[in-house]
Amino acid sequence: MLLPPQADLGWDSCAAVERHPQKVSGAWVFRGTRIPVAALFENLEDSVSVAEFTELFPGVTLEQARVVLAHAARSTTAQCVSVRSGIQPPLSRAQPEWMQRVTSADDDQ
Repeated sequence: MLLPPQADLGWDSCAAVERHPQKVSGAWVFRGTRIPVAALFENLEDSVSVAEFTELFPGVTLEQARVVLAHAARSTTAQCVSVRSGIQPPLSRAQPEWMQRVTSADDDQ
């Protein structure tokens, strides 16, 4: 998995997701569904596009998936700040490979 489930990416500030102890053992899920956020990243690892993911998982909208990806990208970029210099690397270098694929695919549409 690209983003370990224990990674603290501040999901509580992402409007597209929610977590309830009674739903999917308290995992972060897409708001209004029982679909774990982790499923998106697992599918991206398997080269499934975001559009295909939303077709495979009815209930998750393209907008929700994009919000989750943008949140993950911002969160991981913020964690890439250099301790020695305190300077954040340019976003293009900090983006994970799957985010670069998603961004370039979105630009093609």
